[in-house]
Amino acid sequence: MRTLVGWVLGGATAGVLALGVVDLPREGAGLPQIAREALRVALPQWHTTEPVSEVVYGTRAFDTFGETFLLLAAVVSVLLLGRHRERRREYFGEEEAGKEEQQYENPGDEPVGPSERSAREADARESGGRPAAAVTPDAEKVGTAAPEPAWGMTAVVRLAVRWVVPVLAVAGLYLMLQGYSPGGGFPAGVVLVGLVLLVYAGFGYRRIARVVRPGPLEVVELIGALLVIVVLALGFLRGSFGANWLPLAPERTFRSGGTMQAFSAAELIEVGTGLTIVIFSILAVRHDWTPANPDDSDGKDEQ
Repeated sequence: MRTLVGWVLGGATAGVLALGVVDLPREGAGLPQIAREALRVALPQWHTTEPVSEVVYGTRAFDTFGETFLLLAAVVSVLLLGRHRERRREYFGEEEAGKEEQQYENPGDEPVGPSERSAREADARESGGRPAAAVTPDAEKVGTAAPEPAWGMTAVVRLAVRWVVPVLAVAGLYLMLQGYSPGGGFPAGVVLVGLVLLVYAGFGYRRIARVVRPGPLEVVELIGALLVIVVLALGFLRGSFGANWLPLAPERTFRSGGTMQAFSAAELIEVGTGLTIVIFSILAVRHDWTPANPDDSDGKDEQ
């Protein structure tokens, strides 16, 4: 039945796509009203030669504003659904007393068994300490039966990431800065998220731990959302929400779009940080939604 349902759904989707391709406008077809309006006002009113950017960040800026805060709502939803269980509050000095007891029972200079060693390594990983395993596979022994516990990938992958990251960074910033070419803050933010993921995949989380943290990223994302509101709300100085209130430079320059460029920059901050929070929040989900035994105590379930 699953195979039959899959074929039916796949065939229906293919049919809809085929109808869409057949119904595509040809070269001689007239432009829609929104496209004609964008071509009419892009150059004289915004000093931009890119009508798509004029539609997204100019004429239909309020729609983009709504989409931005839909993304913010999605980020908040992922954080609520994927957050870990709250840590148990401890009495003052409880953690220090536990360390002193462990040191008394098993001093550091005494040999420990495999189970104790693995427990200490797991505790070091959870507390953010340096892992006992090799940082990259290059330092591991070849031919071991156990899986590779290294944080980073091979030298080939790390070298490729080092070469690609600067190119992606320049491409992402270009999409946002050049308002007279197709692009904008939304695709630029997605490109920069891909940059972060490449570094994470090639070198492990330790390389980006100082930057990709929930606290700073959430603050920066809220700053981006606030900038979006401020840029568009100041349009009331010129009569309407989203109206241009910045001086317009000559076309094909950085400031040619006025508030379009400011809106695009704020969108870059919001989208880049928001998608990063979503992706790493999903990656951090490592606990079951419900315990295997509902009667277990909190201490057993945490273990």
